[in-house]
Amino acid sequence: MKSFETLGLSRGLVESVQLIGFETPTPIQEKAIPVLLNGNRDFVGLAQTGTGKTAAFGLPLLELVDDKSRDTQALVLAPTRELGLQIANDLENFSEKFKSFNIVAVYGGSSISEQIRKVKKGAQIIVATPGRLIDLIDRKAINLKTIKYIVLDEADEMLNMGFKDDLDKILSFTPDDKATWLFSATMPREVRAIMKNYMSDPFELTVGEQNTGNVNIEHQYVIVQERDRYLALKRILDNNPEIFGLIFCRTRIDTQKTAEMLMKDGYSADALHGDLTQQQRDRVMLNFRQRSLQILVATDVAARGIDVEDITHVIHLNIPDEMEFYTHRSGRTARAGKKGVSIAMISKRELGKVKQIEKTLKSPFKRAMIPTGAEVCQKQLLAFMHKVNEVKVNEDQIAEFLPAIEAELKNLTKQELIKRFASLEFNRFFDYYRNAPDLNVEGKRGGSEGGEERYSSGGARFFINLGKMDGLDVSKMIELIDDYAGLGKNDIGKIDLKGAYSFFEVESEKADLILKNMNGIEFKGRQVRVEVTEQKESGSRGGRSSGGRGRSSGRGSGGGGRSRSSDQKRNNKWR
Repeated sequence: MKSFETLGLSRGLVESVQLIGFETPTPIQEKAIPVLLNGNRDFVGLAQTGTGKTAAFGLPLLELVDDKSRDTQALVLAPTRELGLQIANDLENFSEKFKSFNIVAVYGGSSISEQIRKVKKGAQIIVATPGRLIDLIDRKAINLKTIKYIVLDEADEMLNMGFKDDLDKILSFTPDDKATWLFSATMPREVRAIMKNYMSDPFELTVGEQNTGNVNIEHQYVIVQERDRYLALKRILDNNPEIFGLIFCRTRIDTQKTAEMLMKDGYSADALHGDLTQQQRDRVMLNFRQRSLQILVATDVAARGIDVEDITHVIHLNIPDEMEFYTHRSGRTARAGKKGVSIAMISKRELGKVKQIEKTLKSPFKRAMIPTGAEVCQKQLLAFMHKVNEVKVNEDQIAEFLPAIEAELKNLTKQELIKRFASLEFNRFFDYYRNAPDLNVEGKRGGSEGGEERYSSGGARFFINLGKMDGLDVSKMIELIDDYAGLGKNDIGKIDLKGAYSFFEVESEKADLILKNMNGIEFKGRQVRVEVTEQKESGSRGGRSSGGRGRSSGRGSGGGGRSRSSDQKRNNKWR
């Protein structure tokens, strides 16, 4: 096994990484560092999150940048503020025993004038988020013509977050002869397009098979009915007393609601989503990093770039629709060679999706059972006893109180004392789980689980003239229906997205709300048409009914109970 000394790094850099605690390079570091140290070739590194990519590009970057020049020679682009700050901090730590660099982090939500001041003092290395860097370019506050090296870290995440135009603009301001280093966990066609347009004969390195998952992650799934989803979540949390984890939800509304319910029920939890101010976001992330929070409930976008050590579990309250989202979610755990667990909470109709992810990742998924009340009580009791056994006794401080404690407990035998002491923790969980029902759902892969039973029998199925070409995915379709018809995800059944149109199902009693409130709305300049269709089971292959169109036109002209101002707000959102 190679060491950092054998990779060609200067002694000062080796001493710095050893001071941090790095002993041997990870596979991506071992293979990438010697190539990047040459500094004369574009590079593409494909590796899962948590494999040490920051050091893989950071150490060669520090080796190549001239600390005597005040020119900006290296630019690192990261998708989020959190990841950018972490990269800048790592680069400073790496160089502690090596050279003195001016490394400046540039990101939104903080004083742009202060960042401009630091850049103008002579920043050899800038770590930036795309949006804030564009602001500096527009203000002519930054000179990228002296850039020799540009790093696109988590490139797939940046493109997923909609930064393609920003990346194109930024790269257009950099010299043609620069070296471009791209690192990504996945390689979708958008990343390939960046390689084709901006890189010349790059050295490509893949650590592990493409699209395979981190072997240190144990992938599990539980099958649960929709109405029991939150109860099942609490049992999973209670059955893992030492959990330090992330819970992922599809929408901001679900994220905030779930976090609030957990806090109300006594869990150490908080939410992270796009509606938070930067100050609120910083506070939440600081608490999570310092482990003042045990559980962080987040949306996919808000959690981009989070790199917090020792996350034990990632729980998918809703399994994502995109493969890349599952990869990035589960990659928050089992970082730097440690073990972790990813738990997907699914309905019976989502078993096929689990099988698809399993096949793509080439990692087996294990079905886990939702713990029973008795199992939770036992796990909590044993965890409490473990804490008692491991607690550090401060002999000097407690000595003066021992006589009074012993006097209070003198009539109890050892056995009675143990039972009463254990009951302090046990009674709380036993009272809650005394008559707890079994939440597990019978299910097997394959078969006919095409949807939940309430939708295959009596539910209303709708056609809508919007689809993937309109930029919609399942979560955005749910949000659209929620915004206009006031239906939550629990009211919405199967969604079948096509190119220019889609189908979705709702409970029959909510069907009028769809027809009344969604017909004739405007979506990105298009007039939306919604019609009732026949169920697939009826043999019609989803043909639209003429009756649906007559009902919708009649109700659509009647006002539908919506105010002009609320319609305007929604239209502005989706325009």
